[in-house]
Parts: sequence; C-alpha cells; structure tokens
Amino acid sequence: MGCGCGGGGMTPPKVEETKSGRKVFCVKFQREMPGLDEVPFDNHPLGQRIYENVSKEAWKLWLEQMKMIMNEYRLNLGTQEAQEFLLKQMEDYFFGEGAAFPPGYVPPRAKN
Repeated sequence: MGCGCGGGGMTPPKVEETKSGRKVFCVKFQREMPGLDEVPFDNHPLGQRIYENVSKEAWKLWLEQMKMIMNEYRLNLGTQEAQEFLLKQMEDYFFGEGAAFPPGYVPPRAKN
C-alpha cells in the first residue's frame, strides 16, 4: 500500500514516465502527470480510485508516509484492524484532509 504528505505548495519531484505512457490528473499535485502502471491492491475499490487519480510521484510520497505511519503506530499488517487503519490513512492522504501525523511525532532532522 502506499503515498504520503499533506497539501498545498508541494513541488513534485522529477517526473518519471510510466511504462504504458498513461497519464492521470493527480489529486495531490493538481496537474496531469504519469500514472501508476498497475492498480494497487487490485480487489479493493480504493486501489482503483488511486490508479485513476494518483500519479506515480504522489504514490512514491505515500510510500514514505506509509513507512512512517507503520513505524510510529507499530502496525502489524497481519491484523485486519491495522490494514483498515492504513487504508483509512491512505484515503485521507489522497482524497481527504491528508493523513494525520501520529500524536507526538517529531519529523527527523535533515542531515547537514
């Protein structure tokens, strides 16, 4: 599963082409960009929605956000509760207010 950070003012990283050359209007960057090559978690409606509305670059950002969420909340994705929690975070990240940072989360400092 995967994509990650909040709202406006983001500058997308270098645009990477998809194998198929398909483009989507990305809900994160609000512009047309290369889309994903395949539907994430194919048998779930959110996967299809992400495939149709999320760019490859936004998905990469979510993957980083997802790692942070999994680590901070110490999620065990073997449980239904953890999977549902992560799906909710993903939906909020792309189509809602943005995924919330865990209580007390302090982002790592950039290396000098």
